[in-house]
Amino acid sequence: MWVYEKKLQYPVKVSTCNPTLAKYLIEQYGGADGELAAALRYMNQRYTIPPSVVGLLTDIATEELGHLEMIATMIYKLTKDATPEQMKAAGLGAHYVNHGEALFYQNAGGVPFTAQYIQAKGDPIADLYEDIAAEEKARATYQWIIDMSDDPDLNDSLRFLREREIIHSQRFREAVEVLKDERDRKKIF
Repeated sequence: MWVYEKKLQYPVKVSTCNPTLAKYLIEQYGGADGELAAALRYMNQRYTIPPSVVGLLTDIATEELGHLEMIATMIYKLTKDATPEQMKAAGLGAHYVNHGEALFYQNAGGVPFTAQYIQAKGDPIADLYEDIAAEEKARATYQWIIDMSDDPDLNDSLRFLREREIIHSQRFREAVEVLKDERDRKKIF
């Protein structure tokens, strides 16, 4: 069971309305390597992984949902005062026509979220290596968004998220070693 605190994991501030930056951030909202895909992947993999790492997947999946909330807040703040003309100029005209100011799970190119983003092999080692790769891809995407951003307030939150991806990757690497040891000692999978 979870306890939800009605606050973001890390404060989100933006300096100014910037629909173009919001468009880039949509990648981390509904893209293949975004927060929704990660949270769902880890929640799903919990059912076919040994008990020694189930808690890790649950913890990180839950944190990814918190990151999704942060990204949604960023996008909202970056677009809440945007005019339809600004949305169009940022490449979000079709999004605006279809969804108004509502968020929609899609990538930065406008491709809707799909369950194909969620990888699960059922082999614990293979799944954890997939998770490591997913975290490293998310880390890289955060860095590239930071590189494209001129908003120091937003970049602070993005750096926080990038660093959390690094920690998640490290925890998954540690879990691989735990499972390899278990496999070698017990021949469990």
